[in-house]
Amino acid sequence: MILTSKKLTLDLSSPKVMGILNITPDSFFDGGKFERLDRALLHAEKMILSGASILDIGGQSTRPAAKNISLDEELARVLPSIEAIRARFDCWISIDTSKATVMTEAVNAGANLINDVRALQDLNALEAAMVADVPICIMHMQGQPSSMQLDPNYNDLFEDIHAFFEQRIEICKKMGIERSKLLLDPGFGFGKTLMHNYQLLAKLENFHCYGLPVLVGMSRKSMIFNLLDKEPTDILGGSLTCATIAALKGAQIIRTHDVKETVNVVRVVNSICEAANSLGK
Repeated sequence: MILTSKKLTLDLSSPKVMGILNITPDSFFDGGKFERLDRALLHAEKMILSGASILDIGGQSTRPAAKNISLDEELARVLPSIEAIRARFDCWISIDTSKATVMTEAVNAGANLINDVRALQDLNALEAAMVADVPICIMHMQGQPSSMQLDPNYNDLFEDIHAFFEQRIEICKKMGIERSKLLLDPGFGFGKTLMHNYQLLAKLENFHCYGLPVLVGMSRKSMIFNLLDKEPTDILGGSLTCATIAALKGAQIIRTHDVKETVNVVRVVNSICEAANSLGK
């Protein structure tokens, strides 16, 4: 499976690591660390040298009850970093946004991928994504960040998410977005209970039925720190365990705060898969 955008290609025959770069003051784990451009660039370089294939840049926190910011503020947060990273590195750049104008401006500034937690449901987002002509990750979320964790419930967790993906894939197709440009994210922590999250991870392979890349993001999330009764800063082991399971279940992209450690996870998983394949010959 090969993903292409502009002049770049990404071979997804083995999992790739997406490093998180939050240009925000209020993200749940790293809020405020990388608001300054010099710090953002240093962190971007560190993640690239550690093996990140993609940098996911976001200016709007989507943690539960996060404050919405204006369009101008989001643009002011993300565009300088995208422009500076594009000028220095050949890595893939992802823009983590739901706003149509941010999508457009970020792609014009050098972004290769749109990562939208609202699955192109905001005003003019579908049109912006179609014109941008880059790959798009559509994520499942029940509700909105302000309320998604109040009382998540499903008739059937997997059937409901599959129905959502099928609807969004069809809507994208009608808008003129090529199916081959879509990635899917089941949305760990977005309108899910603790049990829902682990059910998704336990059966993650169910989402390969579309023949599209699967992106997952569990790094440092509440599904881990609530389970372990620890702070987000103290759950690296739990995050890496989830990343390991996701990689073994065929996730093509693993989104993480901890690039170096997750790259090592992927290397071990790749060796396990290679060994298993050699036994089958």
